[in-house]
Amino acid sequence: MTIYRYSVSLSTVFDSMRKQWLHGFLDLSLLCLLAERRDYGLGLGQRLAEAGFGDIPGGTLYPSLLRLEKQGLVQTDWETSTVGPRRKYFDLTPDGRAAAAARAAEWREFRAAVDRVAALAEETA
Repeated sequence: MTIYRYSVSLSTVFDSMRKQWLHGFLDLSLLCLLAERRDYGLGLGQRLAEAGFGDIPGGTLYPSLLRLEKQGLVQTDWETSTVGPRRKYFDLTPDGRAAAAARAAEWREFRAAVDRVAALAEETA
């Protein structure tokens, strides 16, 4: 009988969970950032990092932005840059503004439910 032992560090588990959560909440986060102001991809990535999301790879960020554009929530336009190539700017459409507000409200309700359940574990610790 062969016994296999697997060793997984907690940081690996947390990194995996963080990535899964990111994919679930990236669209909402982008809509909220764009509700504040229009921006280009690198700028959005920097703002997400500043908010505590860490570095978001372009292979994750840009498909999300394209999905939002295909849904009619984001519109784009190109502008010349004084420091490099042209930049593709993203801005919310009116439907995007409505979606940002609605999804943010849904998130607050969901977060409150998770907080209530998580508090149960803290009470028994």
